[in-house]
Amino acid sequence: MIFDNQYEQLRIQKAKELENSGINPYGHGFKKEISNREFLEKFSYVKELEEKKDSSVNVSLIGRIKFLRLMGKAAFAKIEDDTATVQIYFNRDELGDEWFKKAKKLIEVGDIVEAVGYPFVTKTGELTLHVKKLSLVTKAIVPLPEKYHGLQDIELRYRQRYLDMIMNPQVKEVFRTRSKIVSLIREFFESKGFLEVETPMMHPIPGGANARPFITHHNALGVDRYLRIAPELYLKRLIVGGFEAVFEINRNFRNEGMDATHNPEFTMIEFYWAYHTYEDLMRLTEELFDFLFERLKLPKKLSYGELTIDFSTPFKKIGYLEAIKKIGGIDEETLGSKEKILSLLKSKDIEVEESSPLGVLQAELFENFVEEKLIDPTFVTDFPIEISPLARRSDKDPNIAERFELFIAGKEIANGFNELNDPLDQYERFKEQAAKKESDDEAMHMDEDYVRALGYGMPPTAGEGIGIDRLVMLLTNQHTIRDVILFPAMRPKKNESTQPDENDRKD
Repeated sequence: MIFDNQYEQLRIQKAKELENSGINPYGHGFKKEISNREFLEKFSYVKELEEKKDSSVNVSLIGRIKFLRLMGKAAFAKIEDDTATVQIYFNRDELGDEWFKKAKKLIEVGDIVEAVGYPFVTKTGELTLHVKKLSLVTKAIVPLPEKYHGLQDIELRYRQRYLDMIMNPQVKEVFRTRSKIVSLIREFFESKGFLEVETPMMHPIPGGANARPFITHHNALGVDRYLRIAPELYLKRLIVGGFEAVFEINRNFRNEGMDATHNPEFTMIEFYWAYHTYEDLMRLTEELFDFLFERLKLPKKLSYGELTIDFSTPFKKIGYLEAIKKIGGIDEETLGSKEKILSLLKSKDIEVEESSPLGVLQAELFENFVEEKLIDPTFVTDFPIEISPLARRSDKDPNIAERFELFIAGKEIANGFNELNDPLDQYERFKEQAAKKESDDEAMHMDEDYVRALGYGMPPTAGEGIGIDRLVMLLTNQHTIRDVILFPAMRPKKNESTQPDENDRKD
């Protein structure tokens, strides 16, 4: 039995008592006429009235009881809805002796009720609803956590987000802001002439990024499929097909570790812009941030934990190798020598494959000596080609990719580049990646259909991806990705089965 402790059993008994007396503890047909916030705003004038009440109006509020104080012949309660908390007052004379006694006994904190009455102001100056009719909407049979301690268990907050939202209303504000951010991003790109599209979530070949995929099986086709790690290759197929500006806001899935900035499923926007360059994308990204800050009414200098981040545009720009030298403190001689880099990494207990090419070793230097120092928004440009398998080579230096990443508060927020549209070059890079599969399960697969698509001719294009979750973290001052994802991935609890029950299995 799920509801097996004594308090839950007691509440179940109360629900049965209500049912036996003709009151459905899970009724329907209740219509919400006004929100709590609207009530507080609409009837604020009552505070100015001489009698401190307006019994000429009849108001219906619906909300969850968060506080209940029972007195002899009366009671005060606070009910909460999606917008605010309102105090209500009810007494025996208004409700009638029989229902008042029953309500005192059977209705409790956590229950959802409908209260109908008129506004008045208490002696303490609080706008309150004087209840003439009280109805039970939904009976809660699991008690809420004790008021003064609240919901402190972090793991429980993430596992039972519904309870987290009931006990911590500020959590809902973070997710309201998240929804607003996503809506504004969509509005911004549509205003720039981009077309929103949807591409497959299940791929025959994992591609679009270096990452370990989740694998599932399609029973009807009798083949394995991969949850997408990125929509990139499908979006670029659309550019080949004739769309010149597309974007997608959706989920990606990567079968990797979890930490403060990584969740196995996460939300990104990816957008591709024909006849534009990665320099255009950097300017567009700055415009997007300006747009978000204006519409969200955020100051350009924003607090993030102990940091103060200056989001004034234009953002800083620095070359990849220059950043390793100037910010990471790595000298030129070491930067150009595999042996010296390996020696330095070894001295810092940083493990790396000794056979790795120079660009990969330089990436280790960047990750370990530079990233966390990039606090204000900074575009890092001109990445090694070895770690940029889908980016166009620089015409000036074939070892460099025409690519940038945006870093804020020490974390990557965006990645963009001029797209490789040479099918022969792309084929060779896929071959090189595929050859690594035995030693690197994050290396890309050969995607012959994508190469064939490029063979039909893709116009010069620039593309970028921005991590929505990390962006929301920055703009809401949250420091773990779990606080901006409604239902983050969690490790199984002790003794919790990770396999479906036999009765739940379906062929």
